[in-house]
Amino acid sequence: MTVNLEVAEGVGTIRLDRPPMNALDVATQDRLKELAEEASRRDDVRAVVIYGGEKVFAAGADIKEMQRMDHAAMVVRSRALQESFTAVARIPKPVVAAITGYALGGGCELALCADFRIAADNAKLGQPEILLGLIPGAGGTQRLARLIGSSKAKDLIFTGRMVKAEEALALGLVDRLAPAAEVFGEAHAWAAKLAQGPAIALRAAKEAIDTGLETDLETGLAVERTWFAGLFATEDRERGMRSFVEEGPGKAKFQ
Repeated sequence: MTVNLEVAEGVGTIRLDRPPMNALDVATQDRLKELAEEASRRDDVRAVVIYGGEKVFAAGADIKEMQRMDHAAMVVRSRALQESFTAVARIPKPVVAAITGYALGGGCELALCADFRIAADNAKLGQPEILLGLIPGAGGTQRLARLIGSSKAKDLIFTGRMVKAEEALALGLVDRLAPAAEVFGEAHAWAAKLAQGPAIALRAAKEAIDTGLETDLETGLAVERTWFAGLFATEDRERGMRSFVEEGPGKAKFQ
């Protein structure tokens, strides 16, 4: 399989495995969607890491495969392409991308679907589709602009240039840098820590934030208000408040 799901310590690792560069062909896209939906459903998966291995995250789409597609074929395929990435973005649990080597084109767009991005200090990221006479088609024009702002996103998309890890950090494209050999360990530790948290509250926080970024303030506040009140019906809320009163902050053990 070109993508696999492994679970340990409440963390599901979605591992890209299509040597040498993890090119995201149609089969890999479909498998990615399948496993993102599985990770969303499984109770033993409380957080997720997206990882491409020690050498490369994903260097983009399979250009040879795309070259064989005409307009009619891509009209159909482009929706499935976006849906595969959206399935990752909609995992209702914390998701961290562990980025090594190249994260270009579709690889960069996949990283954008995570909630948090840890990159190797030698990683390179970018949206080079313009160099092929194209634009990003897996969410890049939308998620990148929302993450780093329209002007910075236009710079990367209009020029197709790659950015090194330090510039990616300065732009806000990634959230933390680590030595290449430590990237996966840091990502897994971040996810494992959150996997011990209150699952429904984490889901609520993610949905409220993501919905708010896509709508007006009033609607976002309504979503927040609904979730906030609803969490008072959960056992985790009872545990968290009881622990705070009896033991002090930060000591609650959630189910």
